[in-house]
Amino acid sequence: MFVSPMLLHKIEKPFNGENYIAELKLDGIRAIFSTMGEKSKLYTRHKNDISARFGELLSYPLPAGTILDGELVVTDEAGKPDFESCMQRFFRSKGQITYCVFDILYYKGKDVTSLPLEQRKLLLFDVLPDDSPLIAKVKSLSGLNSEQLFSLCCSQSLEGIFLKRKDSAYMVGQRSKNWLKVINYSFEDVLITGYRKSKFGWILNFDTGLPAGTLEFAPSHARQKVYSMAHNSKYEEYGDFVRFPADPIKAKVKFRNYTKAGLLRTPSFEEFL
Repeated sequence: MFVSPMLLHKIEKPFNGENYIAELKLDGIRAIFSTMGEKSKLYTRHKNDISARFGELLSYPLPAGTILDGELVVTDEAGKPDFESCMQRFFRSKGQITYCVFDILYYKGKDVTSLPLEQRKLLLFDVLPDDSPLIAKVKSLSGLNSEQLFSLCCSQSLEGIFLKRKDSAYMVGQRSKNWLKVINYSFEDVLITGYRKSKFGWILNFDTGLPAGTLEFAPSHARQKVYSMAHNSKYEEYGDFVRFPADPIKAKVKFRNYTKAGLLRTPSFEEFL
């Protein structure tokens, strides 16, 4: 049985709030774990059945009639979530994976999504009294420590935090302001050296000339400005790509982190320089 997960609103800065709990945002793959049917099932947030890829998780003795919400995570040597390694694990089905659980939606066959988050957390401790290398509970802090937790994320290059109201119900398949996320973005000055003609994408380079990746998130006014500037200068076409190496456009972008290949992960436009 699949339940569409609750989604979050994004805010720019954390705040301390006594009516909230704070949690680390783990960099992995959102997944719903269900034991409501004859067989245990694992689904992505888009209802793709990925049970066969994570057979070791399905062997965990989770009580029947349970549905959990959490994140599939692979950690690096320092114990930090490693998204690239998680995706590699997803496709090759080898390597240690941990399902980090932050909510429970069904308990002993009963829908508990209408209960306050604090009560659901207590049920979660009943279902998962102990952590294991396969399944672990995401630790929660008082929302009064949110700003401190986010500062720790920034200092350790972690992805960010969640802020969730203690009294919030689980709103199936909906985005709610009762659940908030704050992303620890980094910023970089880059050169836009071309664009993709079919699906939108700017080709980015660092000042050193090395490739920085492809940017796929920019407002329409910024896209139009790049097109105009490119066609008012010398440009070259190579299949699906337009290049203007002689007159690159300087811009500031924000991104999640550097990939192992040294590229910017999910860069998005901030401003022209």
